[in-house]
Amino acid sequence: MAIARNPMSLSIQLPPPLQPGDLLVSIAPSGCVRDKNAFEAGVNLWRSQGYRVEISGIDDRHGYLAGTDAQRRDRLSRALSDPEVKGILYARGGYGGARLLEHWDWNAATTPKWSIGFSDITALLWSWAKQGISGVHGPLLATLAQEPQSSQNRLFDWVSGGAIAPLTGRGWGGGTAIGRLFPGNLAVATHLIGTPHEPDLTGAILAFEDIGEAPYRIDRLLTHWRMSGRFDNIAGIALGRFSRSDVAVPGFTAEEVLHDRLSDLGVPVVSDLPFGHDGINCALPVGVVAELDGDRGSLAICPR
Repeated sequence: MAIARNPMSLSIQLPPPLQPGDLLVSIAPSGCVRDKNAFEAGVNLWRSQGYRVEISGIDDRHGYLAGTDAQRRDRLSRALSDPEVKGILYARGGYGGARLLEHWDWNAATTPKWSIGFSDITALLWSWAKQGISGVHGPLLATLAQEPQSSQNRLFDWVSGGAIAPLTGRGWGGGTAIGRLFPGNLAVATHLIGTPHEPDLTGAILAFEDIGEAPYRIDRLLTHWRMSGRFDNIAGIALGRFSRSDVAVPGFTAEEVLHDRLSDLGVPVVSDLPFGHDGINCALPVGVVAELDGDRGSLAICPR
């Protein structure tokens, strides 16, 4: 059965392709940087592509956050409003990105620019997409150097205007769906439901990953999606890695919970895709049109 549910319900604009010499700014909108060596290795990889990378406020601390809300909000606002800045490279995830969205106004952004990260950065990426601008769910500066060359090249190719290959996982059936792709961390995305920063997910392909969530907590998160009606009008679901989900108490595995809560939705589902924590984290653009094949087990980004 083929399914296609209004993939154009949300208009999304890609920022201009990056060119050598473009200025990118690194900020930490969530947790403070813990591994300076990994962070610097990520910065150097971007610089090796010919980009200028400016680092802003990486050493700030406020509890578990990379500075106060006002400091982190100011760094983001400055990067967005500076016309010379072509993209924002997030240093790491952790927690705190959603706090910036409280009392936040995206009107500070004068032109579309790249926004790249994952995990806690999901809150910023999805809110940015609601404004009609596509970001990239992909490696942070703190994780980029750990990626294989193929994953690094995928990210660099996409932001410079190139095409990226389909991802292959395990198909659960359900035919083919075409819709706007919303990749993100399950827990962070769940906490956007009902807020002004939740994008319209009508006809969307949701792509979830997570780390450190016990099976019962994954169950709780997915049950909230079901009870809130947010799964009612989606086109399909793609699943990445759900790492460190084991618990000592016997019960369901994360895989069993995912199957139990998602297999009856009547949409194509593909699992075991190579994105998320603790492994290859292939870049996925946010809000662009994608095709999910639940029979062949593939997720492909449609041509720009």
